Amino acid sequence: MCPEINKQLLTHRVVVIGAGIGGLTAGALLARRGYSVLVLDQAFVPGGCASTFKRRGFTFDVGATQVAGLERGGIHQRIFEELEIDLPTATPCDPACAVFLPGETEPINVWRDPEKWAKERQRQFPGSEPFWQLMTTLFNASWRFQSRDPVLPPRNPWDLWQLISAVRPDTLITLPFTFMTVGDALRGYRLYDNQRLRTFLDLQLKLYSQVDADETALLYAATALGVSQEPQGLFHLKGSMQVLSDRLVAALEKWGGKLLMRHTVQQIQVSGDKVTGVTVRNQKTGQVWTESADEVVANVTAQNLVKLLGNHAPKGYQRRVDKLPPASGAFVIYLGVDQTSIPAGCPPHLQFLYDYDGEIGENNSLFVSVSQPGDGRAPEGKATIIASSFTDTRLWWQGSQEDYDQLKQDYTQEAIARLGQYFDLTPETIIHQETATPRTFAYYTGRHQGIVGGIGQRVPTFGPFGFATRTPINHLWLVGDSTHPGEGTAGVSYSAFTAVRQIQRFALGNRQ
Repeated sequence: MCPEINKQLLTHRVVVIGAGIGGLTAGALLARRGYSVLVLDQAFVPGGCASTFKRRGFTFDVGATQVAGLERGGIHQRIFEELEIDLPTATPCDPACAVFLPGETEPINVWRDPEKWAKERQRQFPGSEPFWQLMTTLFNASWRFQSRDPVLPPRNPWDLWQLISAVRPDTLITLPFTFMTVGDALRGYRLYDNQRLRTFLDLQLKLYSQVDADETALLYAATALGVSQEPQGLFHLKGSMQVLSDRLVAALEKWGGKLLMRHTVQQIQVSGDKVTGVTVRNQKTGQVWTESADEVVANVTAQNLVKLLGNHAPKGYQRRVDKLPPASGAFVIYLGVDQTSIPAGCPPHLQFLYDYDGEIGENNSLFVSVSQPGDGRAPEGKATIIASSFTDTRLWWQGSQEDYDQLKQDYTQEAIARLGQYFDLTPETIIHQETATPRTFAYYTGRHQGIVGGIGQRVPTFGPFGFATRTPINHLWLVGDSTHPGEGTAGVSYSAFTAVRQIQRFALGNRQ
């Protein structure tokens, strides 16, 4: 059942900073529940890292290329049902990913069918099944826990009650594993020295948690590695990732909310311990003004949040952000190609590691998304290839402009050469070519240093130990991939859903 609109809240003013999926979800849900909502974003189009751009008839997803949570009971399905809008057309990714390890021509296919995936991993990694059975057990328990809408980490009695209410006997099995990493579990099963298995896990976890098996929290990994299988799954949207944000914008406006693009929030205004509004600049006119607000929802990184607060950032919060390990950026190459470049039977998502001795990232590993015929991303007889590699953002902000241009050229040439080992890439088959670096992401999304994918799902930053949606400043909320449950459109949507529940409780409580 959808919550009824509370007419008392129609004058309760909410400003949302950022029109990424988290911000649009929060804004649309708040508008649906009766709040006066204004969403502001500095970019040209909504969607953030899940937006799209077009070139020469090709449609390219900027960053995210897969969606979870579209299944019955999934977070997107629940949210879209409340907003009374239709889910976008999508097809399950099967396999979710085809992973190629160094020197191997046969991929490890992450199948959607649980039995098929079990047979695949048993064939690929003999003797590892006890580890995978543990992951399945933890996934099932964690999924039941998450479906009860816990608030993590809790910051007041109501939050704590939501967390306690989600804990049942069928979830207690996860408690002994709270402080464990995937590396710890591999050691426990005497699998840590299995190079192929650990490398496969490193590759997959880097995609979903930003860190490798040694650092990824075991409970997070269980969910990240298990969500690809039925009845859940990863999905490929028809058209582009932009469909998701476009529908959220439509819902926001349907329920009376407003979206202003090309409007930069320069500062969050605070009086005492309470947020009062934001300072906004219209990028077209240069006009600057203060927008008052009863609540501010920041769909930004934790690093961006403390910058927006300036001297109002609580010292402890500032220190915690400053101590975070460096987050990853991405080097991305976008190719529009002739369909003949694509091998027959090519899956929509692939992952390559080229050298065991190299690191995961810096072009030694590539995550590749390939358009499918009829999915709306390329003209007939053509296709798109989007390949991304994790990169140290600091590389792209040092030196001169000439240094940057040379680095970009070197990365581009190396990426095309490595992609050419699988795809038929020649001057004749490549129709369009474009690249993005952390500088590009910083310019278009406003994210600190162009970082992508959140703060890393290590034990000290995951779940009960992570950044809360409820910040130390009253009526200021943080949503997005810095908060639980992490990155991806499903993760940031859940964080937005959590913040909306907290805001509604807080607002109604103050009026009673």
